Amino acid sequence: MTDAIGANRRLWLLTLIWGAALVASGWQPFDRVTWWMEVAPVLIALPILWSLRRRFVLTDLALGLIGLHGLILMLGGAYSYARVPVGFQVQDWLHLARNPYDRLGHFAQGFVPAIVLREWLIRQVGLHRGVLVTLVLACCLAISAAYEPIEFVAAMALGQGADEFLGTQGDPWDTQWGMLTCLIGAVVAVATLSRLHDRQIARIGGPLEGTG
Repeated sequence: MTDAIGANRRLWLLTLIWGAALVASGWQPFDRVTWWMEVAPVLIALPILWSLRRRFVLTDLALGLIGLHGLILMLGGAYSYARVPVGFQVQDWLHLARNPYDRLGHFAQGFVPAIVLREWLIRQVGLHRGVLVTLVLACCLAISAAYEPIEFVAAMALGQGADEFLGTQGDPWDTQWGMLTCLIGAVVAVATLSRLHDRQIARIGGPLEGTG
């Protein structure tokens, strides 16, 4: 009961933070259509989190990363990824040819789902170490690849307006870079957070023998 109450409180906190961020992000965004498309995952994820709150209580690590990912998406939606101010600062610091904020978005696209998928596969399926890591990385890469047809359909539907959503900034290899960055994010998440994640899963309950 205590765990359920704590989980509800954390989910309410996430809802309040996301709600405030959505209002701030949606207040005069650079492009309204782009904003809707960029924040759509947040609007989809929140009802799912609430619907699963009793059947599958997420660890603090997984829920916190989901919350952070949502904020990354909302900031990108407010400015469009190619115009996020902090991206220009990083571009100047590192002497890059383009605003790299979309790379952060793709990194998070691998980093966050890797932990969420890992948690589900451990607690619900009980996969062992080798299969677990392989499947987590493959699924994250598949998520990134599956997003590309969505961007293609958006580009066809929006015509020239798709430039803001795609945010390629003239890079012909933007799709490949995005998928690679996603995979790197997933690898980094599994390599750096697995031990912490295992401890949190053990507190909640779930098979951990042989995982990693």
